[in-house]
Amino acid sequence: MADTALPQAVTPQATAPEAARKPLIEVRGLRMYFPITAGVLRRRVGDVKAVDDVSFDILQGETLGLVGESGCGKSTCGRAILRLYEPTAGSVRLDGEDVLAASPDRLRKLRPAMQMVFQDPQASLNPRMTVAAIIGEPLEEHTRLTRGEKLARIYELMDQVGLNRDFANRYPHEFSGGQRQRIGIARALALNPRFIVCDEPIAALDVSIQAQVVNLLEELQDRLGLTYLFISHDLSMVRHIADRVAVMYLGRIIELAPREALYGAPLHPYTQALLSAVPEPDPALEAHRRRIILTGDVPSPANPPPGCNFCTRCPKVMPVCRTVEPDLRELEPGRFVACHLYNQTAGITAAAGGSPGTDAASIQQGE
Repeated sequence: MADTALPQAVTPQATAPEAARKPLIEVRGLRMYFPITAGVLRRRVGDVKAVDDVSFDILQGETLGLVGESGCGKSTCGRAILRLYEPTAGSVRLDGEDVLAASPDRLRKLRPAMQMVFQDPQASLNPRMTVAAIIGEPLEEHTRLTRGEKLARIYELMDQVGLNRDFANRYPHEFSGGQRQRIGIARALALNPRFIVCDEPIAALDVSIQAQVVNLLEELQDRLGLTYLFISHDLSMVRHIADRVAVMYLGRIIELAPREALYGAPLHPYTQALLSAVPEPDPALEAHRRRIILTGDVPSPANPPPGCNFCTRCPKVMPVCRTVEPDLRELEPGRFVACHLYNQTAGITAAAGGSPGTDAASIQQGE
């Protein structure tokens, strides 16, 4: 049954001490496999391991950046967290409640608290609906507001994202890319969510518009106390908006750290190569930077290599890397890396049949 009123807006968490903040989102052992079928009977012959044993927390009021190459599983991870895809395994807790175990009726009640801003603002908006209808659709589904109350809420949301109220009866094709993305953000805010997955929200926009959208997201976060998972391949923009950054490669998180620690001194060889491709605005510094060029192609997620997924391209590969999968381990408070360079003893123990030690599912993350 639809709710009788709008959920209350979240109290901003920006002023709370870091130690007092708790995880709003807890992801443990998340897997999203897509079956490969063959033959007339569509027999299952394998799996595409788009997301493979991913674990992390997102604190209340923070932004976690999720970065990596195209095809590494970033967007699939975000959609699996919201149950837009049904994950193969794992758990996702929203403020302590397991989203993946929720019944359809319970999941419908959880939907207002978790929303998504999609990558392509044109493809994510119904071309046959006006702006007012698009923004008001969540209100139709989840509330019993009167027509006047709903229109007032639509105008309020348009004001929040910087859209002129006179645009309410226009259609998506009449707007620029940046304006369409603002419509998508307004729709995501309609039910006062606590958590928003931003799936590459600036990738389809002009460079001049990207900063405006990111500034808007930051402003809304400060005002409404929102928590973001910000998925992007734009490392410069992630450095601007994220509090912590997780790096994905072939379906797994291989490094997770506070923003300045990761950008200042990346540990994993893949992260080092990724950041070496980001240009420096200072010509003097740029002239002395060394670009790390990786050889070979990214392996298929349907047939990942044994051991470390990155071993086929890593310039620092060791024999243990080709046989033993490294655990995501905490080297210092809040800093995690999955690499045998920092865990050789555990790698040798695991290769001999012993226990590799701390599991990613036991992490307690924070800055």
